[in-house]
Amino acid sequence: MVDHIKLDFNSRVPKYTQLIEAIIHNIYLGNVKTGDKVPSINTLSEEFYLSRNTVERAFKELKKQNVLASYPGRGTFIAKSQVKAAFKILFLVNKLSPFKMKIFKSFTEELGKNYNVDLQCYHCDESLFLELLKKAKYTYDYFVIIPHFRTESLRHISVTENTLKALNTLPKNKLVFLDNKIDAVENVLIESYQDYEKDLITSLEKEYEKLSKYKKVVLVYPLSVFYPYPHKIKSGFIKYCVKYNFDFQVIEEVGDAFKLSKDTLYITIEESDLVSLVHQIRKSNLVLGENVGLISYNDTSLKELLEISVLTTNFKKMGKKTAKLIKEGKRKKLNIPFKLIIRASI
Repeated sequence: MVDHIKLDFNSRVPKYTQLIEAIIHNIYLGNVKTGDKVPSINTLSEEFYLSRNTVERAFKELKKQNVLASYPGRGTFIAKSQVKAAFKILFLVNKLSPFKMKIFKSFTEELGKNYNVDLQCYHCDESLFLELLKKAKYTYDYFVIIPHFRTESLRHISVTENTLKALNTLPKNKLVFLDNKIDAVENVLIESYQDYEKDLITSLEKEYEKLSKYKKVVLVYPLSVFYPYPHKIKSGFIKYCVKYNFDFQVIEEVGDAFKLSKDTLYITIEESDLVSLVHQIRKSNLVLGENVGLISYNDTSLKELLEISVLTTNFKKMGKKTAKLIKEGKRKKLNIPFKLIIRASI
């Protein structure tokens, strides 16, 4: 067994966790079988430069899972050959957007081979979410949820009455919230979230000098859409404009009746509104970044290429940090703030 165990001493994952995962993985691969003797605590401690407490902790957990069994005077043995290849995680996402997939990709990459992650999309729909959760309730080791729902009027809501009831039936030590937090659900294992209102205000405040050259700020905020956006984006925008005495306006879309204004900064959320604005600016005699400004919500490679300023969080960091917390077994609330990245469009 010693030859098959590999530990990463540069990893932040605890060594006892790595040892547990290595033993389970080798049983799954068939490298060791039921009845095989496991190296002693002293042997593993000396071979991998581990403390006895670290090895003992790993053995204790594996005995709790009935993977190992110890017999006085004989040693420790593999107790079963049929083990779960990995922890099972249900990843419930509200929307299959590029940004949510960034979270998912970095999350699964950080977890590694000892975790199986099933991705399901509930499209902000309460009924579909409840159906998926009901089927999976007793199947998974962790439930990782991005909670964004829509009301009958297509408005955003973080949690509905029925979904709140369903979430409260899950073991809190298995429950993880990503991207958005639900204050009504307490004592969850991990919350890794954006604080939409506070982060937006803070991001704009830091760049006040650059934004103050514009006489007016317009937020294009779609109020009723299939995939609605948190209303705290809108409230944060309004609070910022009032605090800094900006003339401001909130509109729902860049439609046929829209008229471009000079000395105005536009903030868009939907990609379609961003495209419409760029087209109108190019057809006008206004110069982007001089007498008309543009900020888009969430960053992409194309926006970077076109030098469009963005309000964005680090989705990769959100997924990676959450996965690390799961592997380390830590309970934590983690705000992943977004920031304003200034480019030529301001």
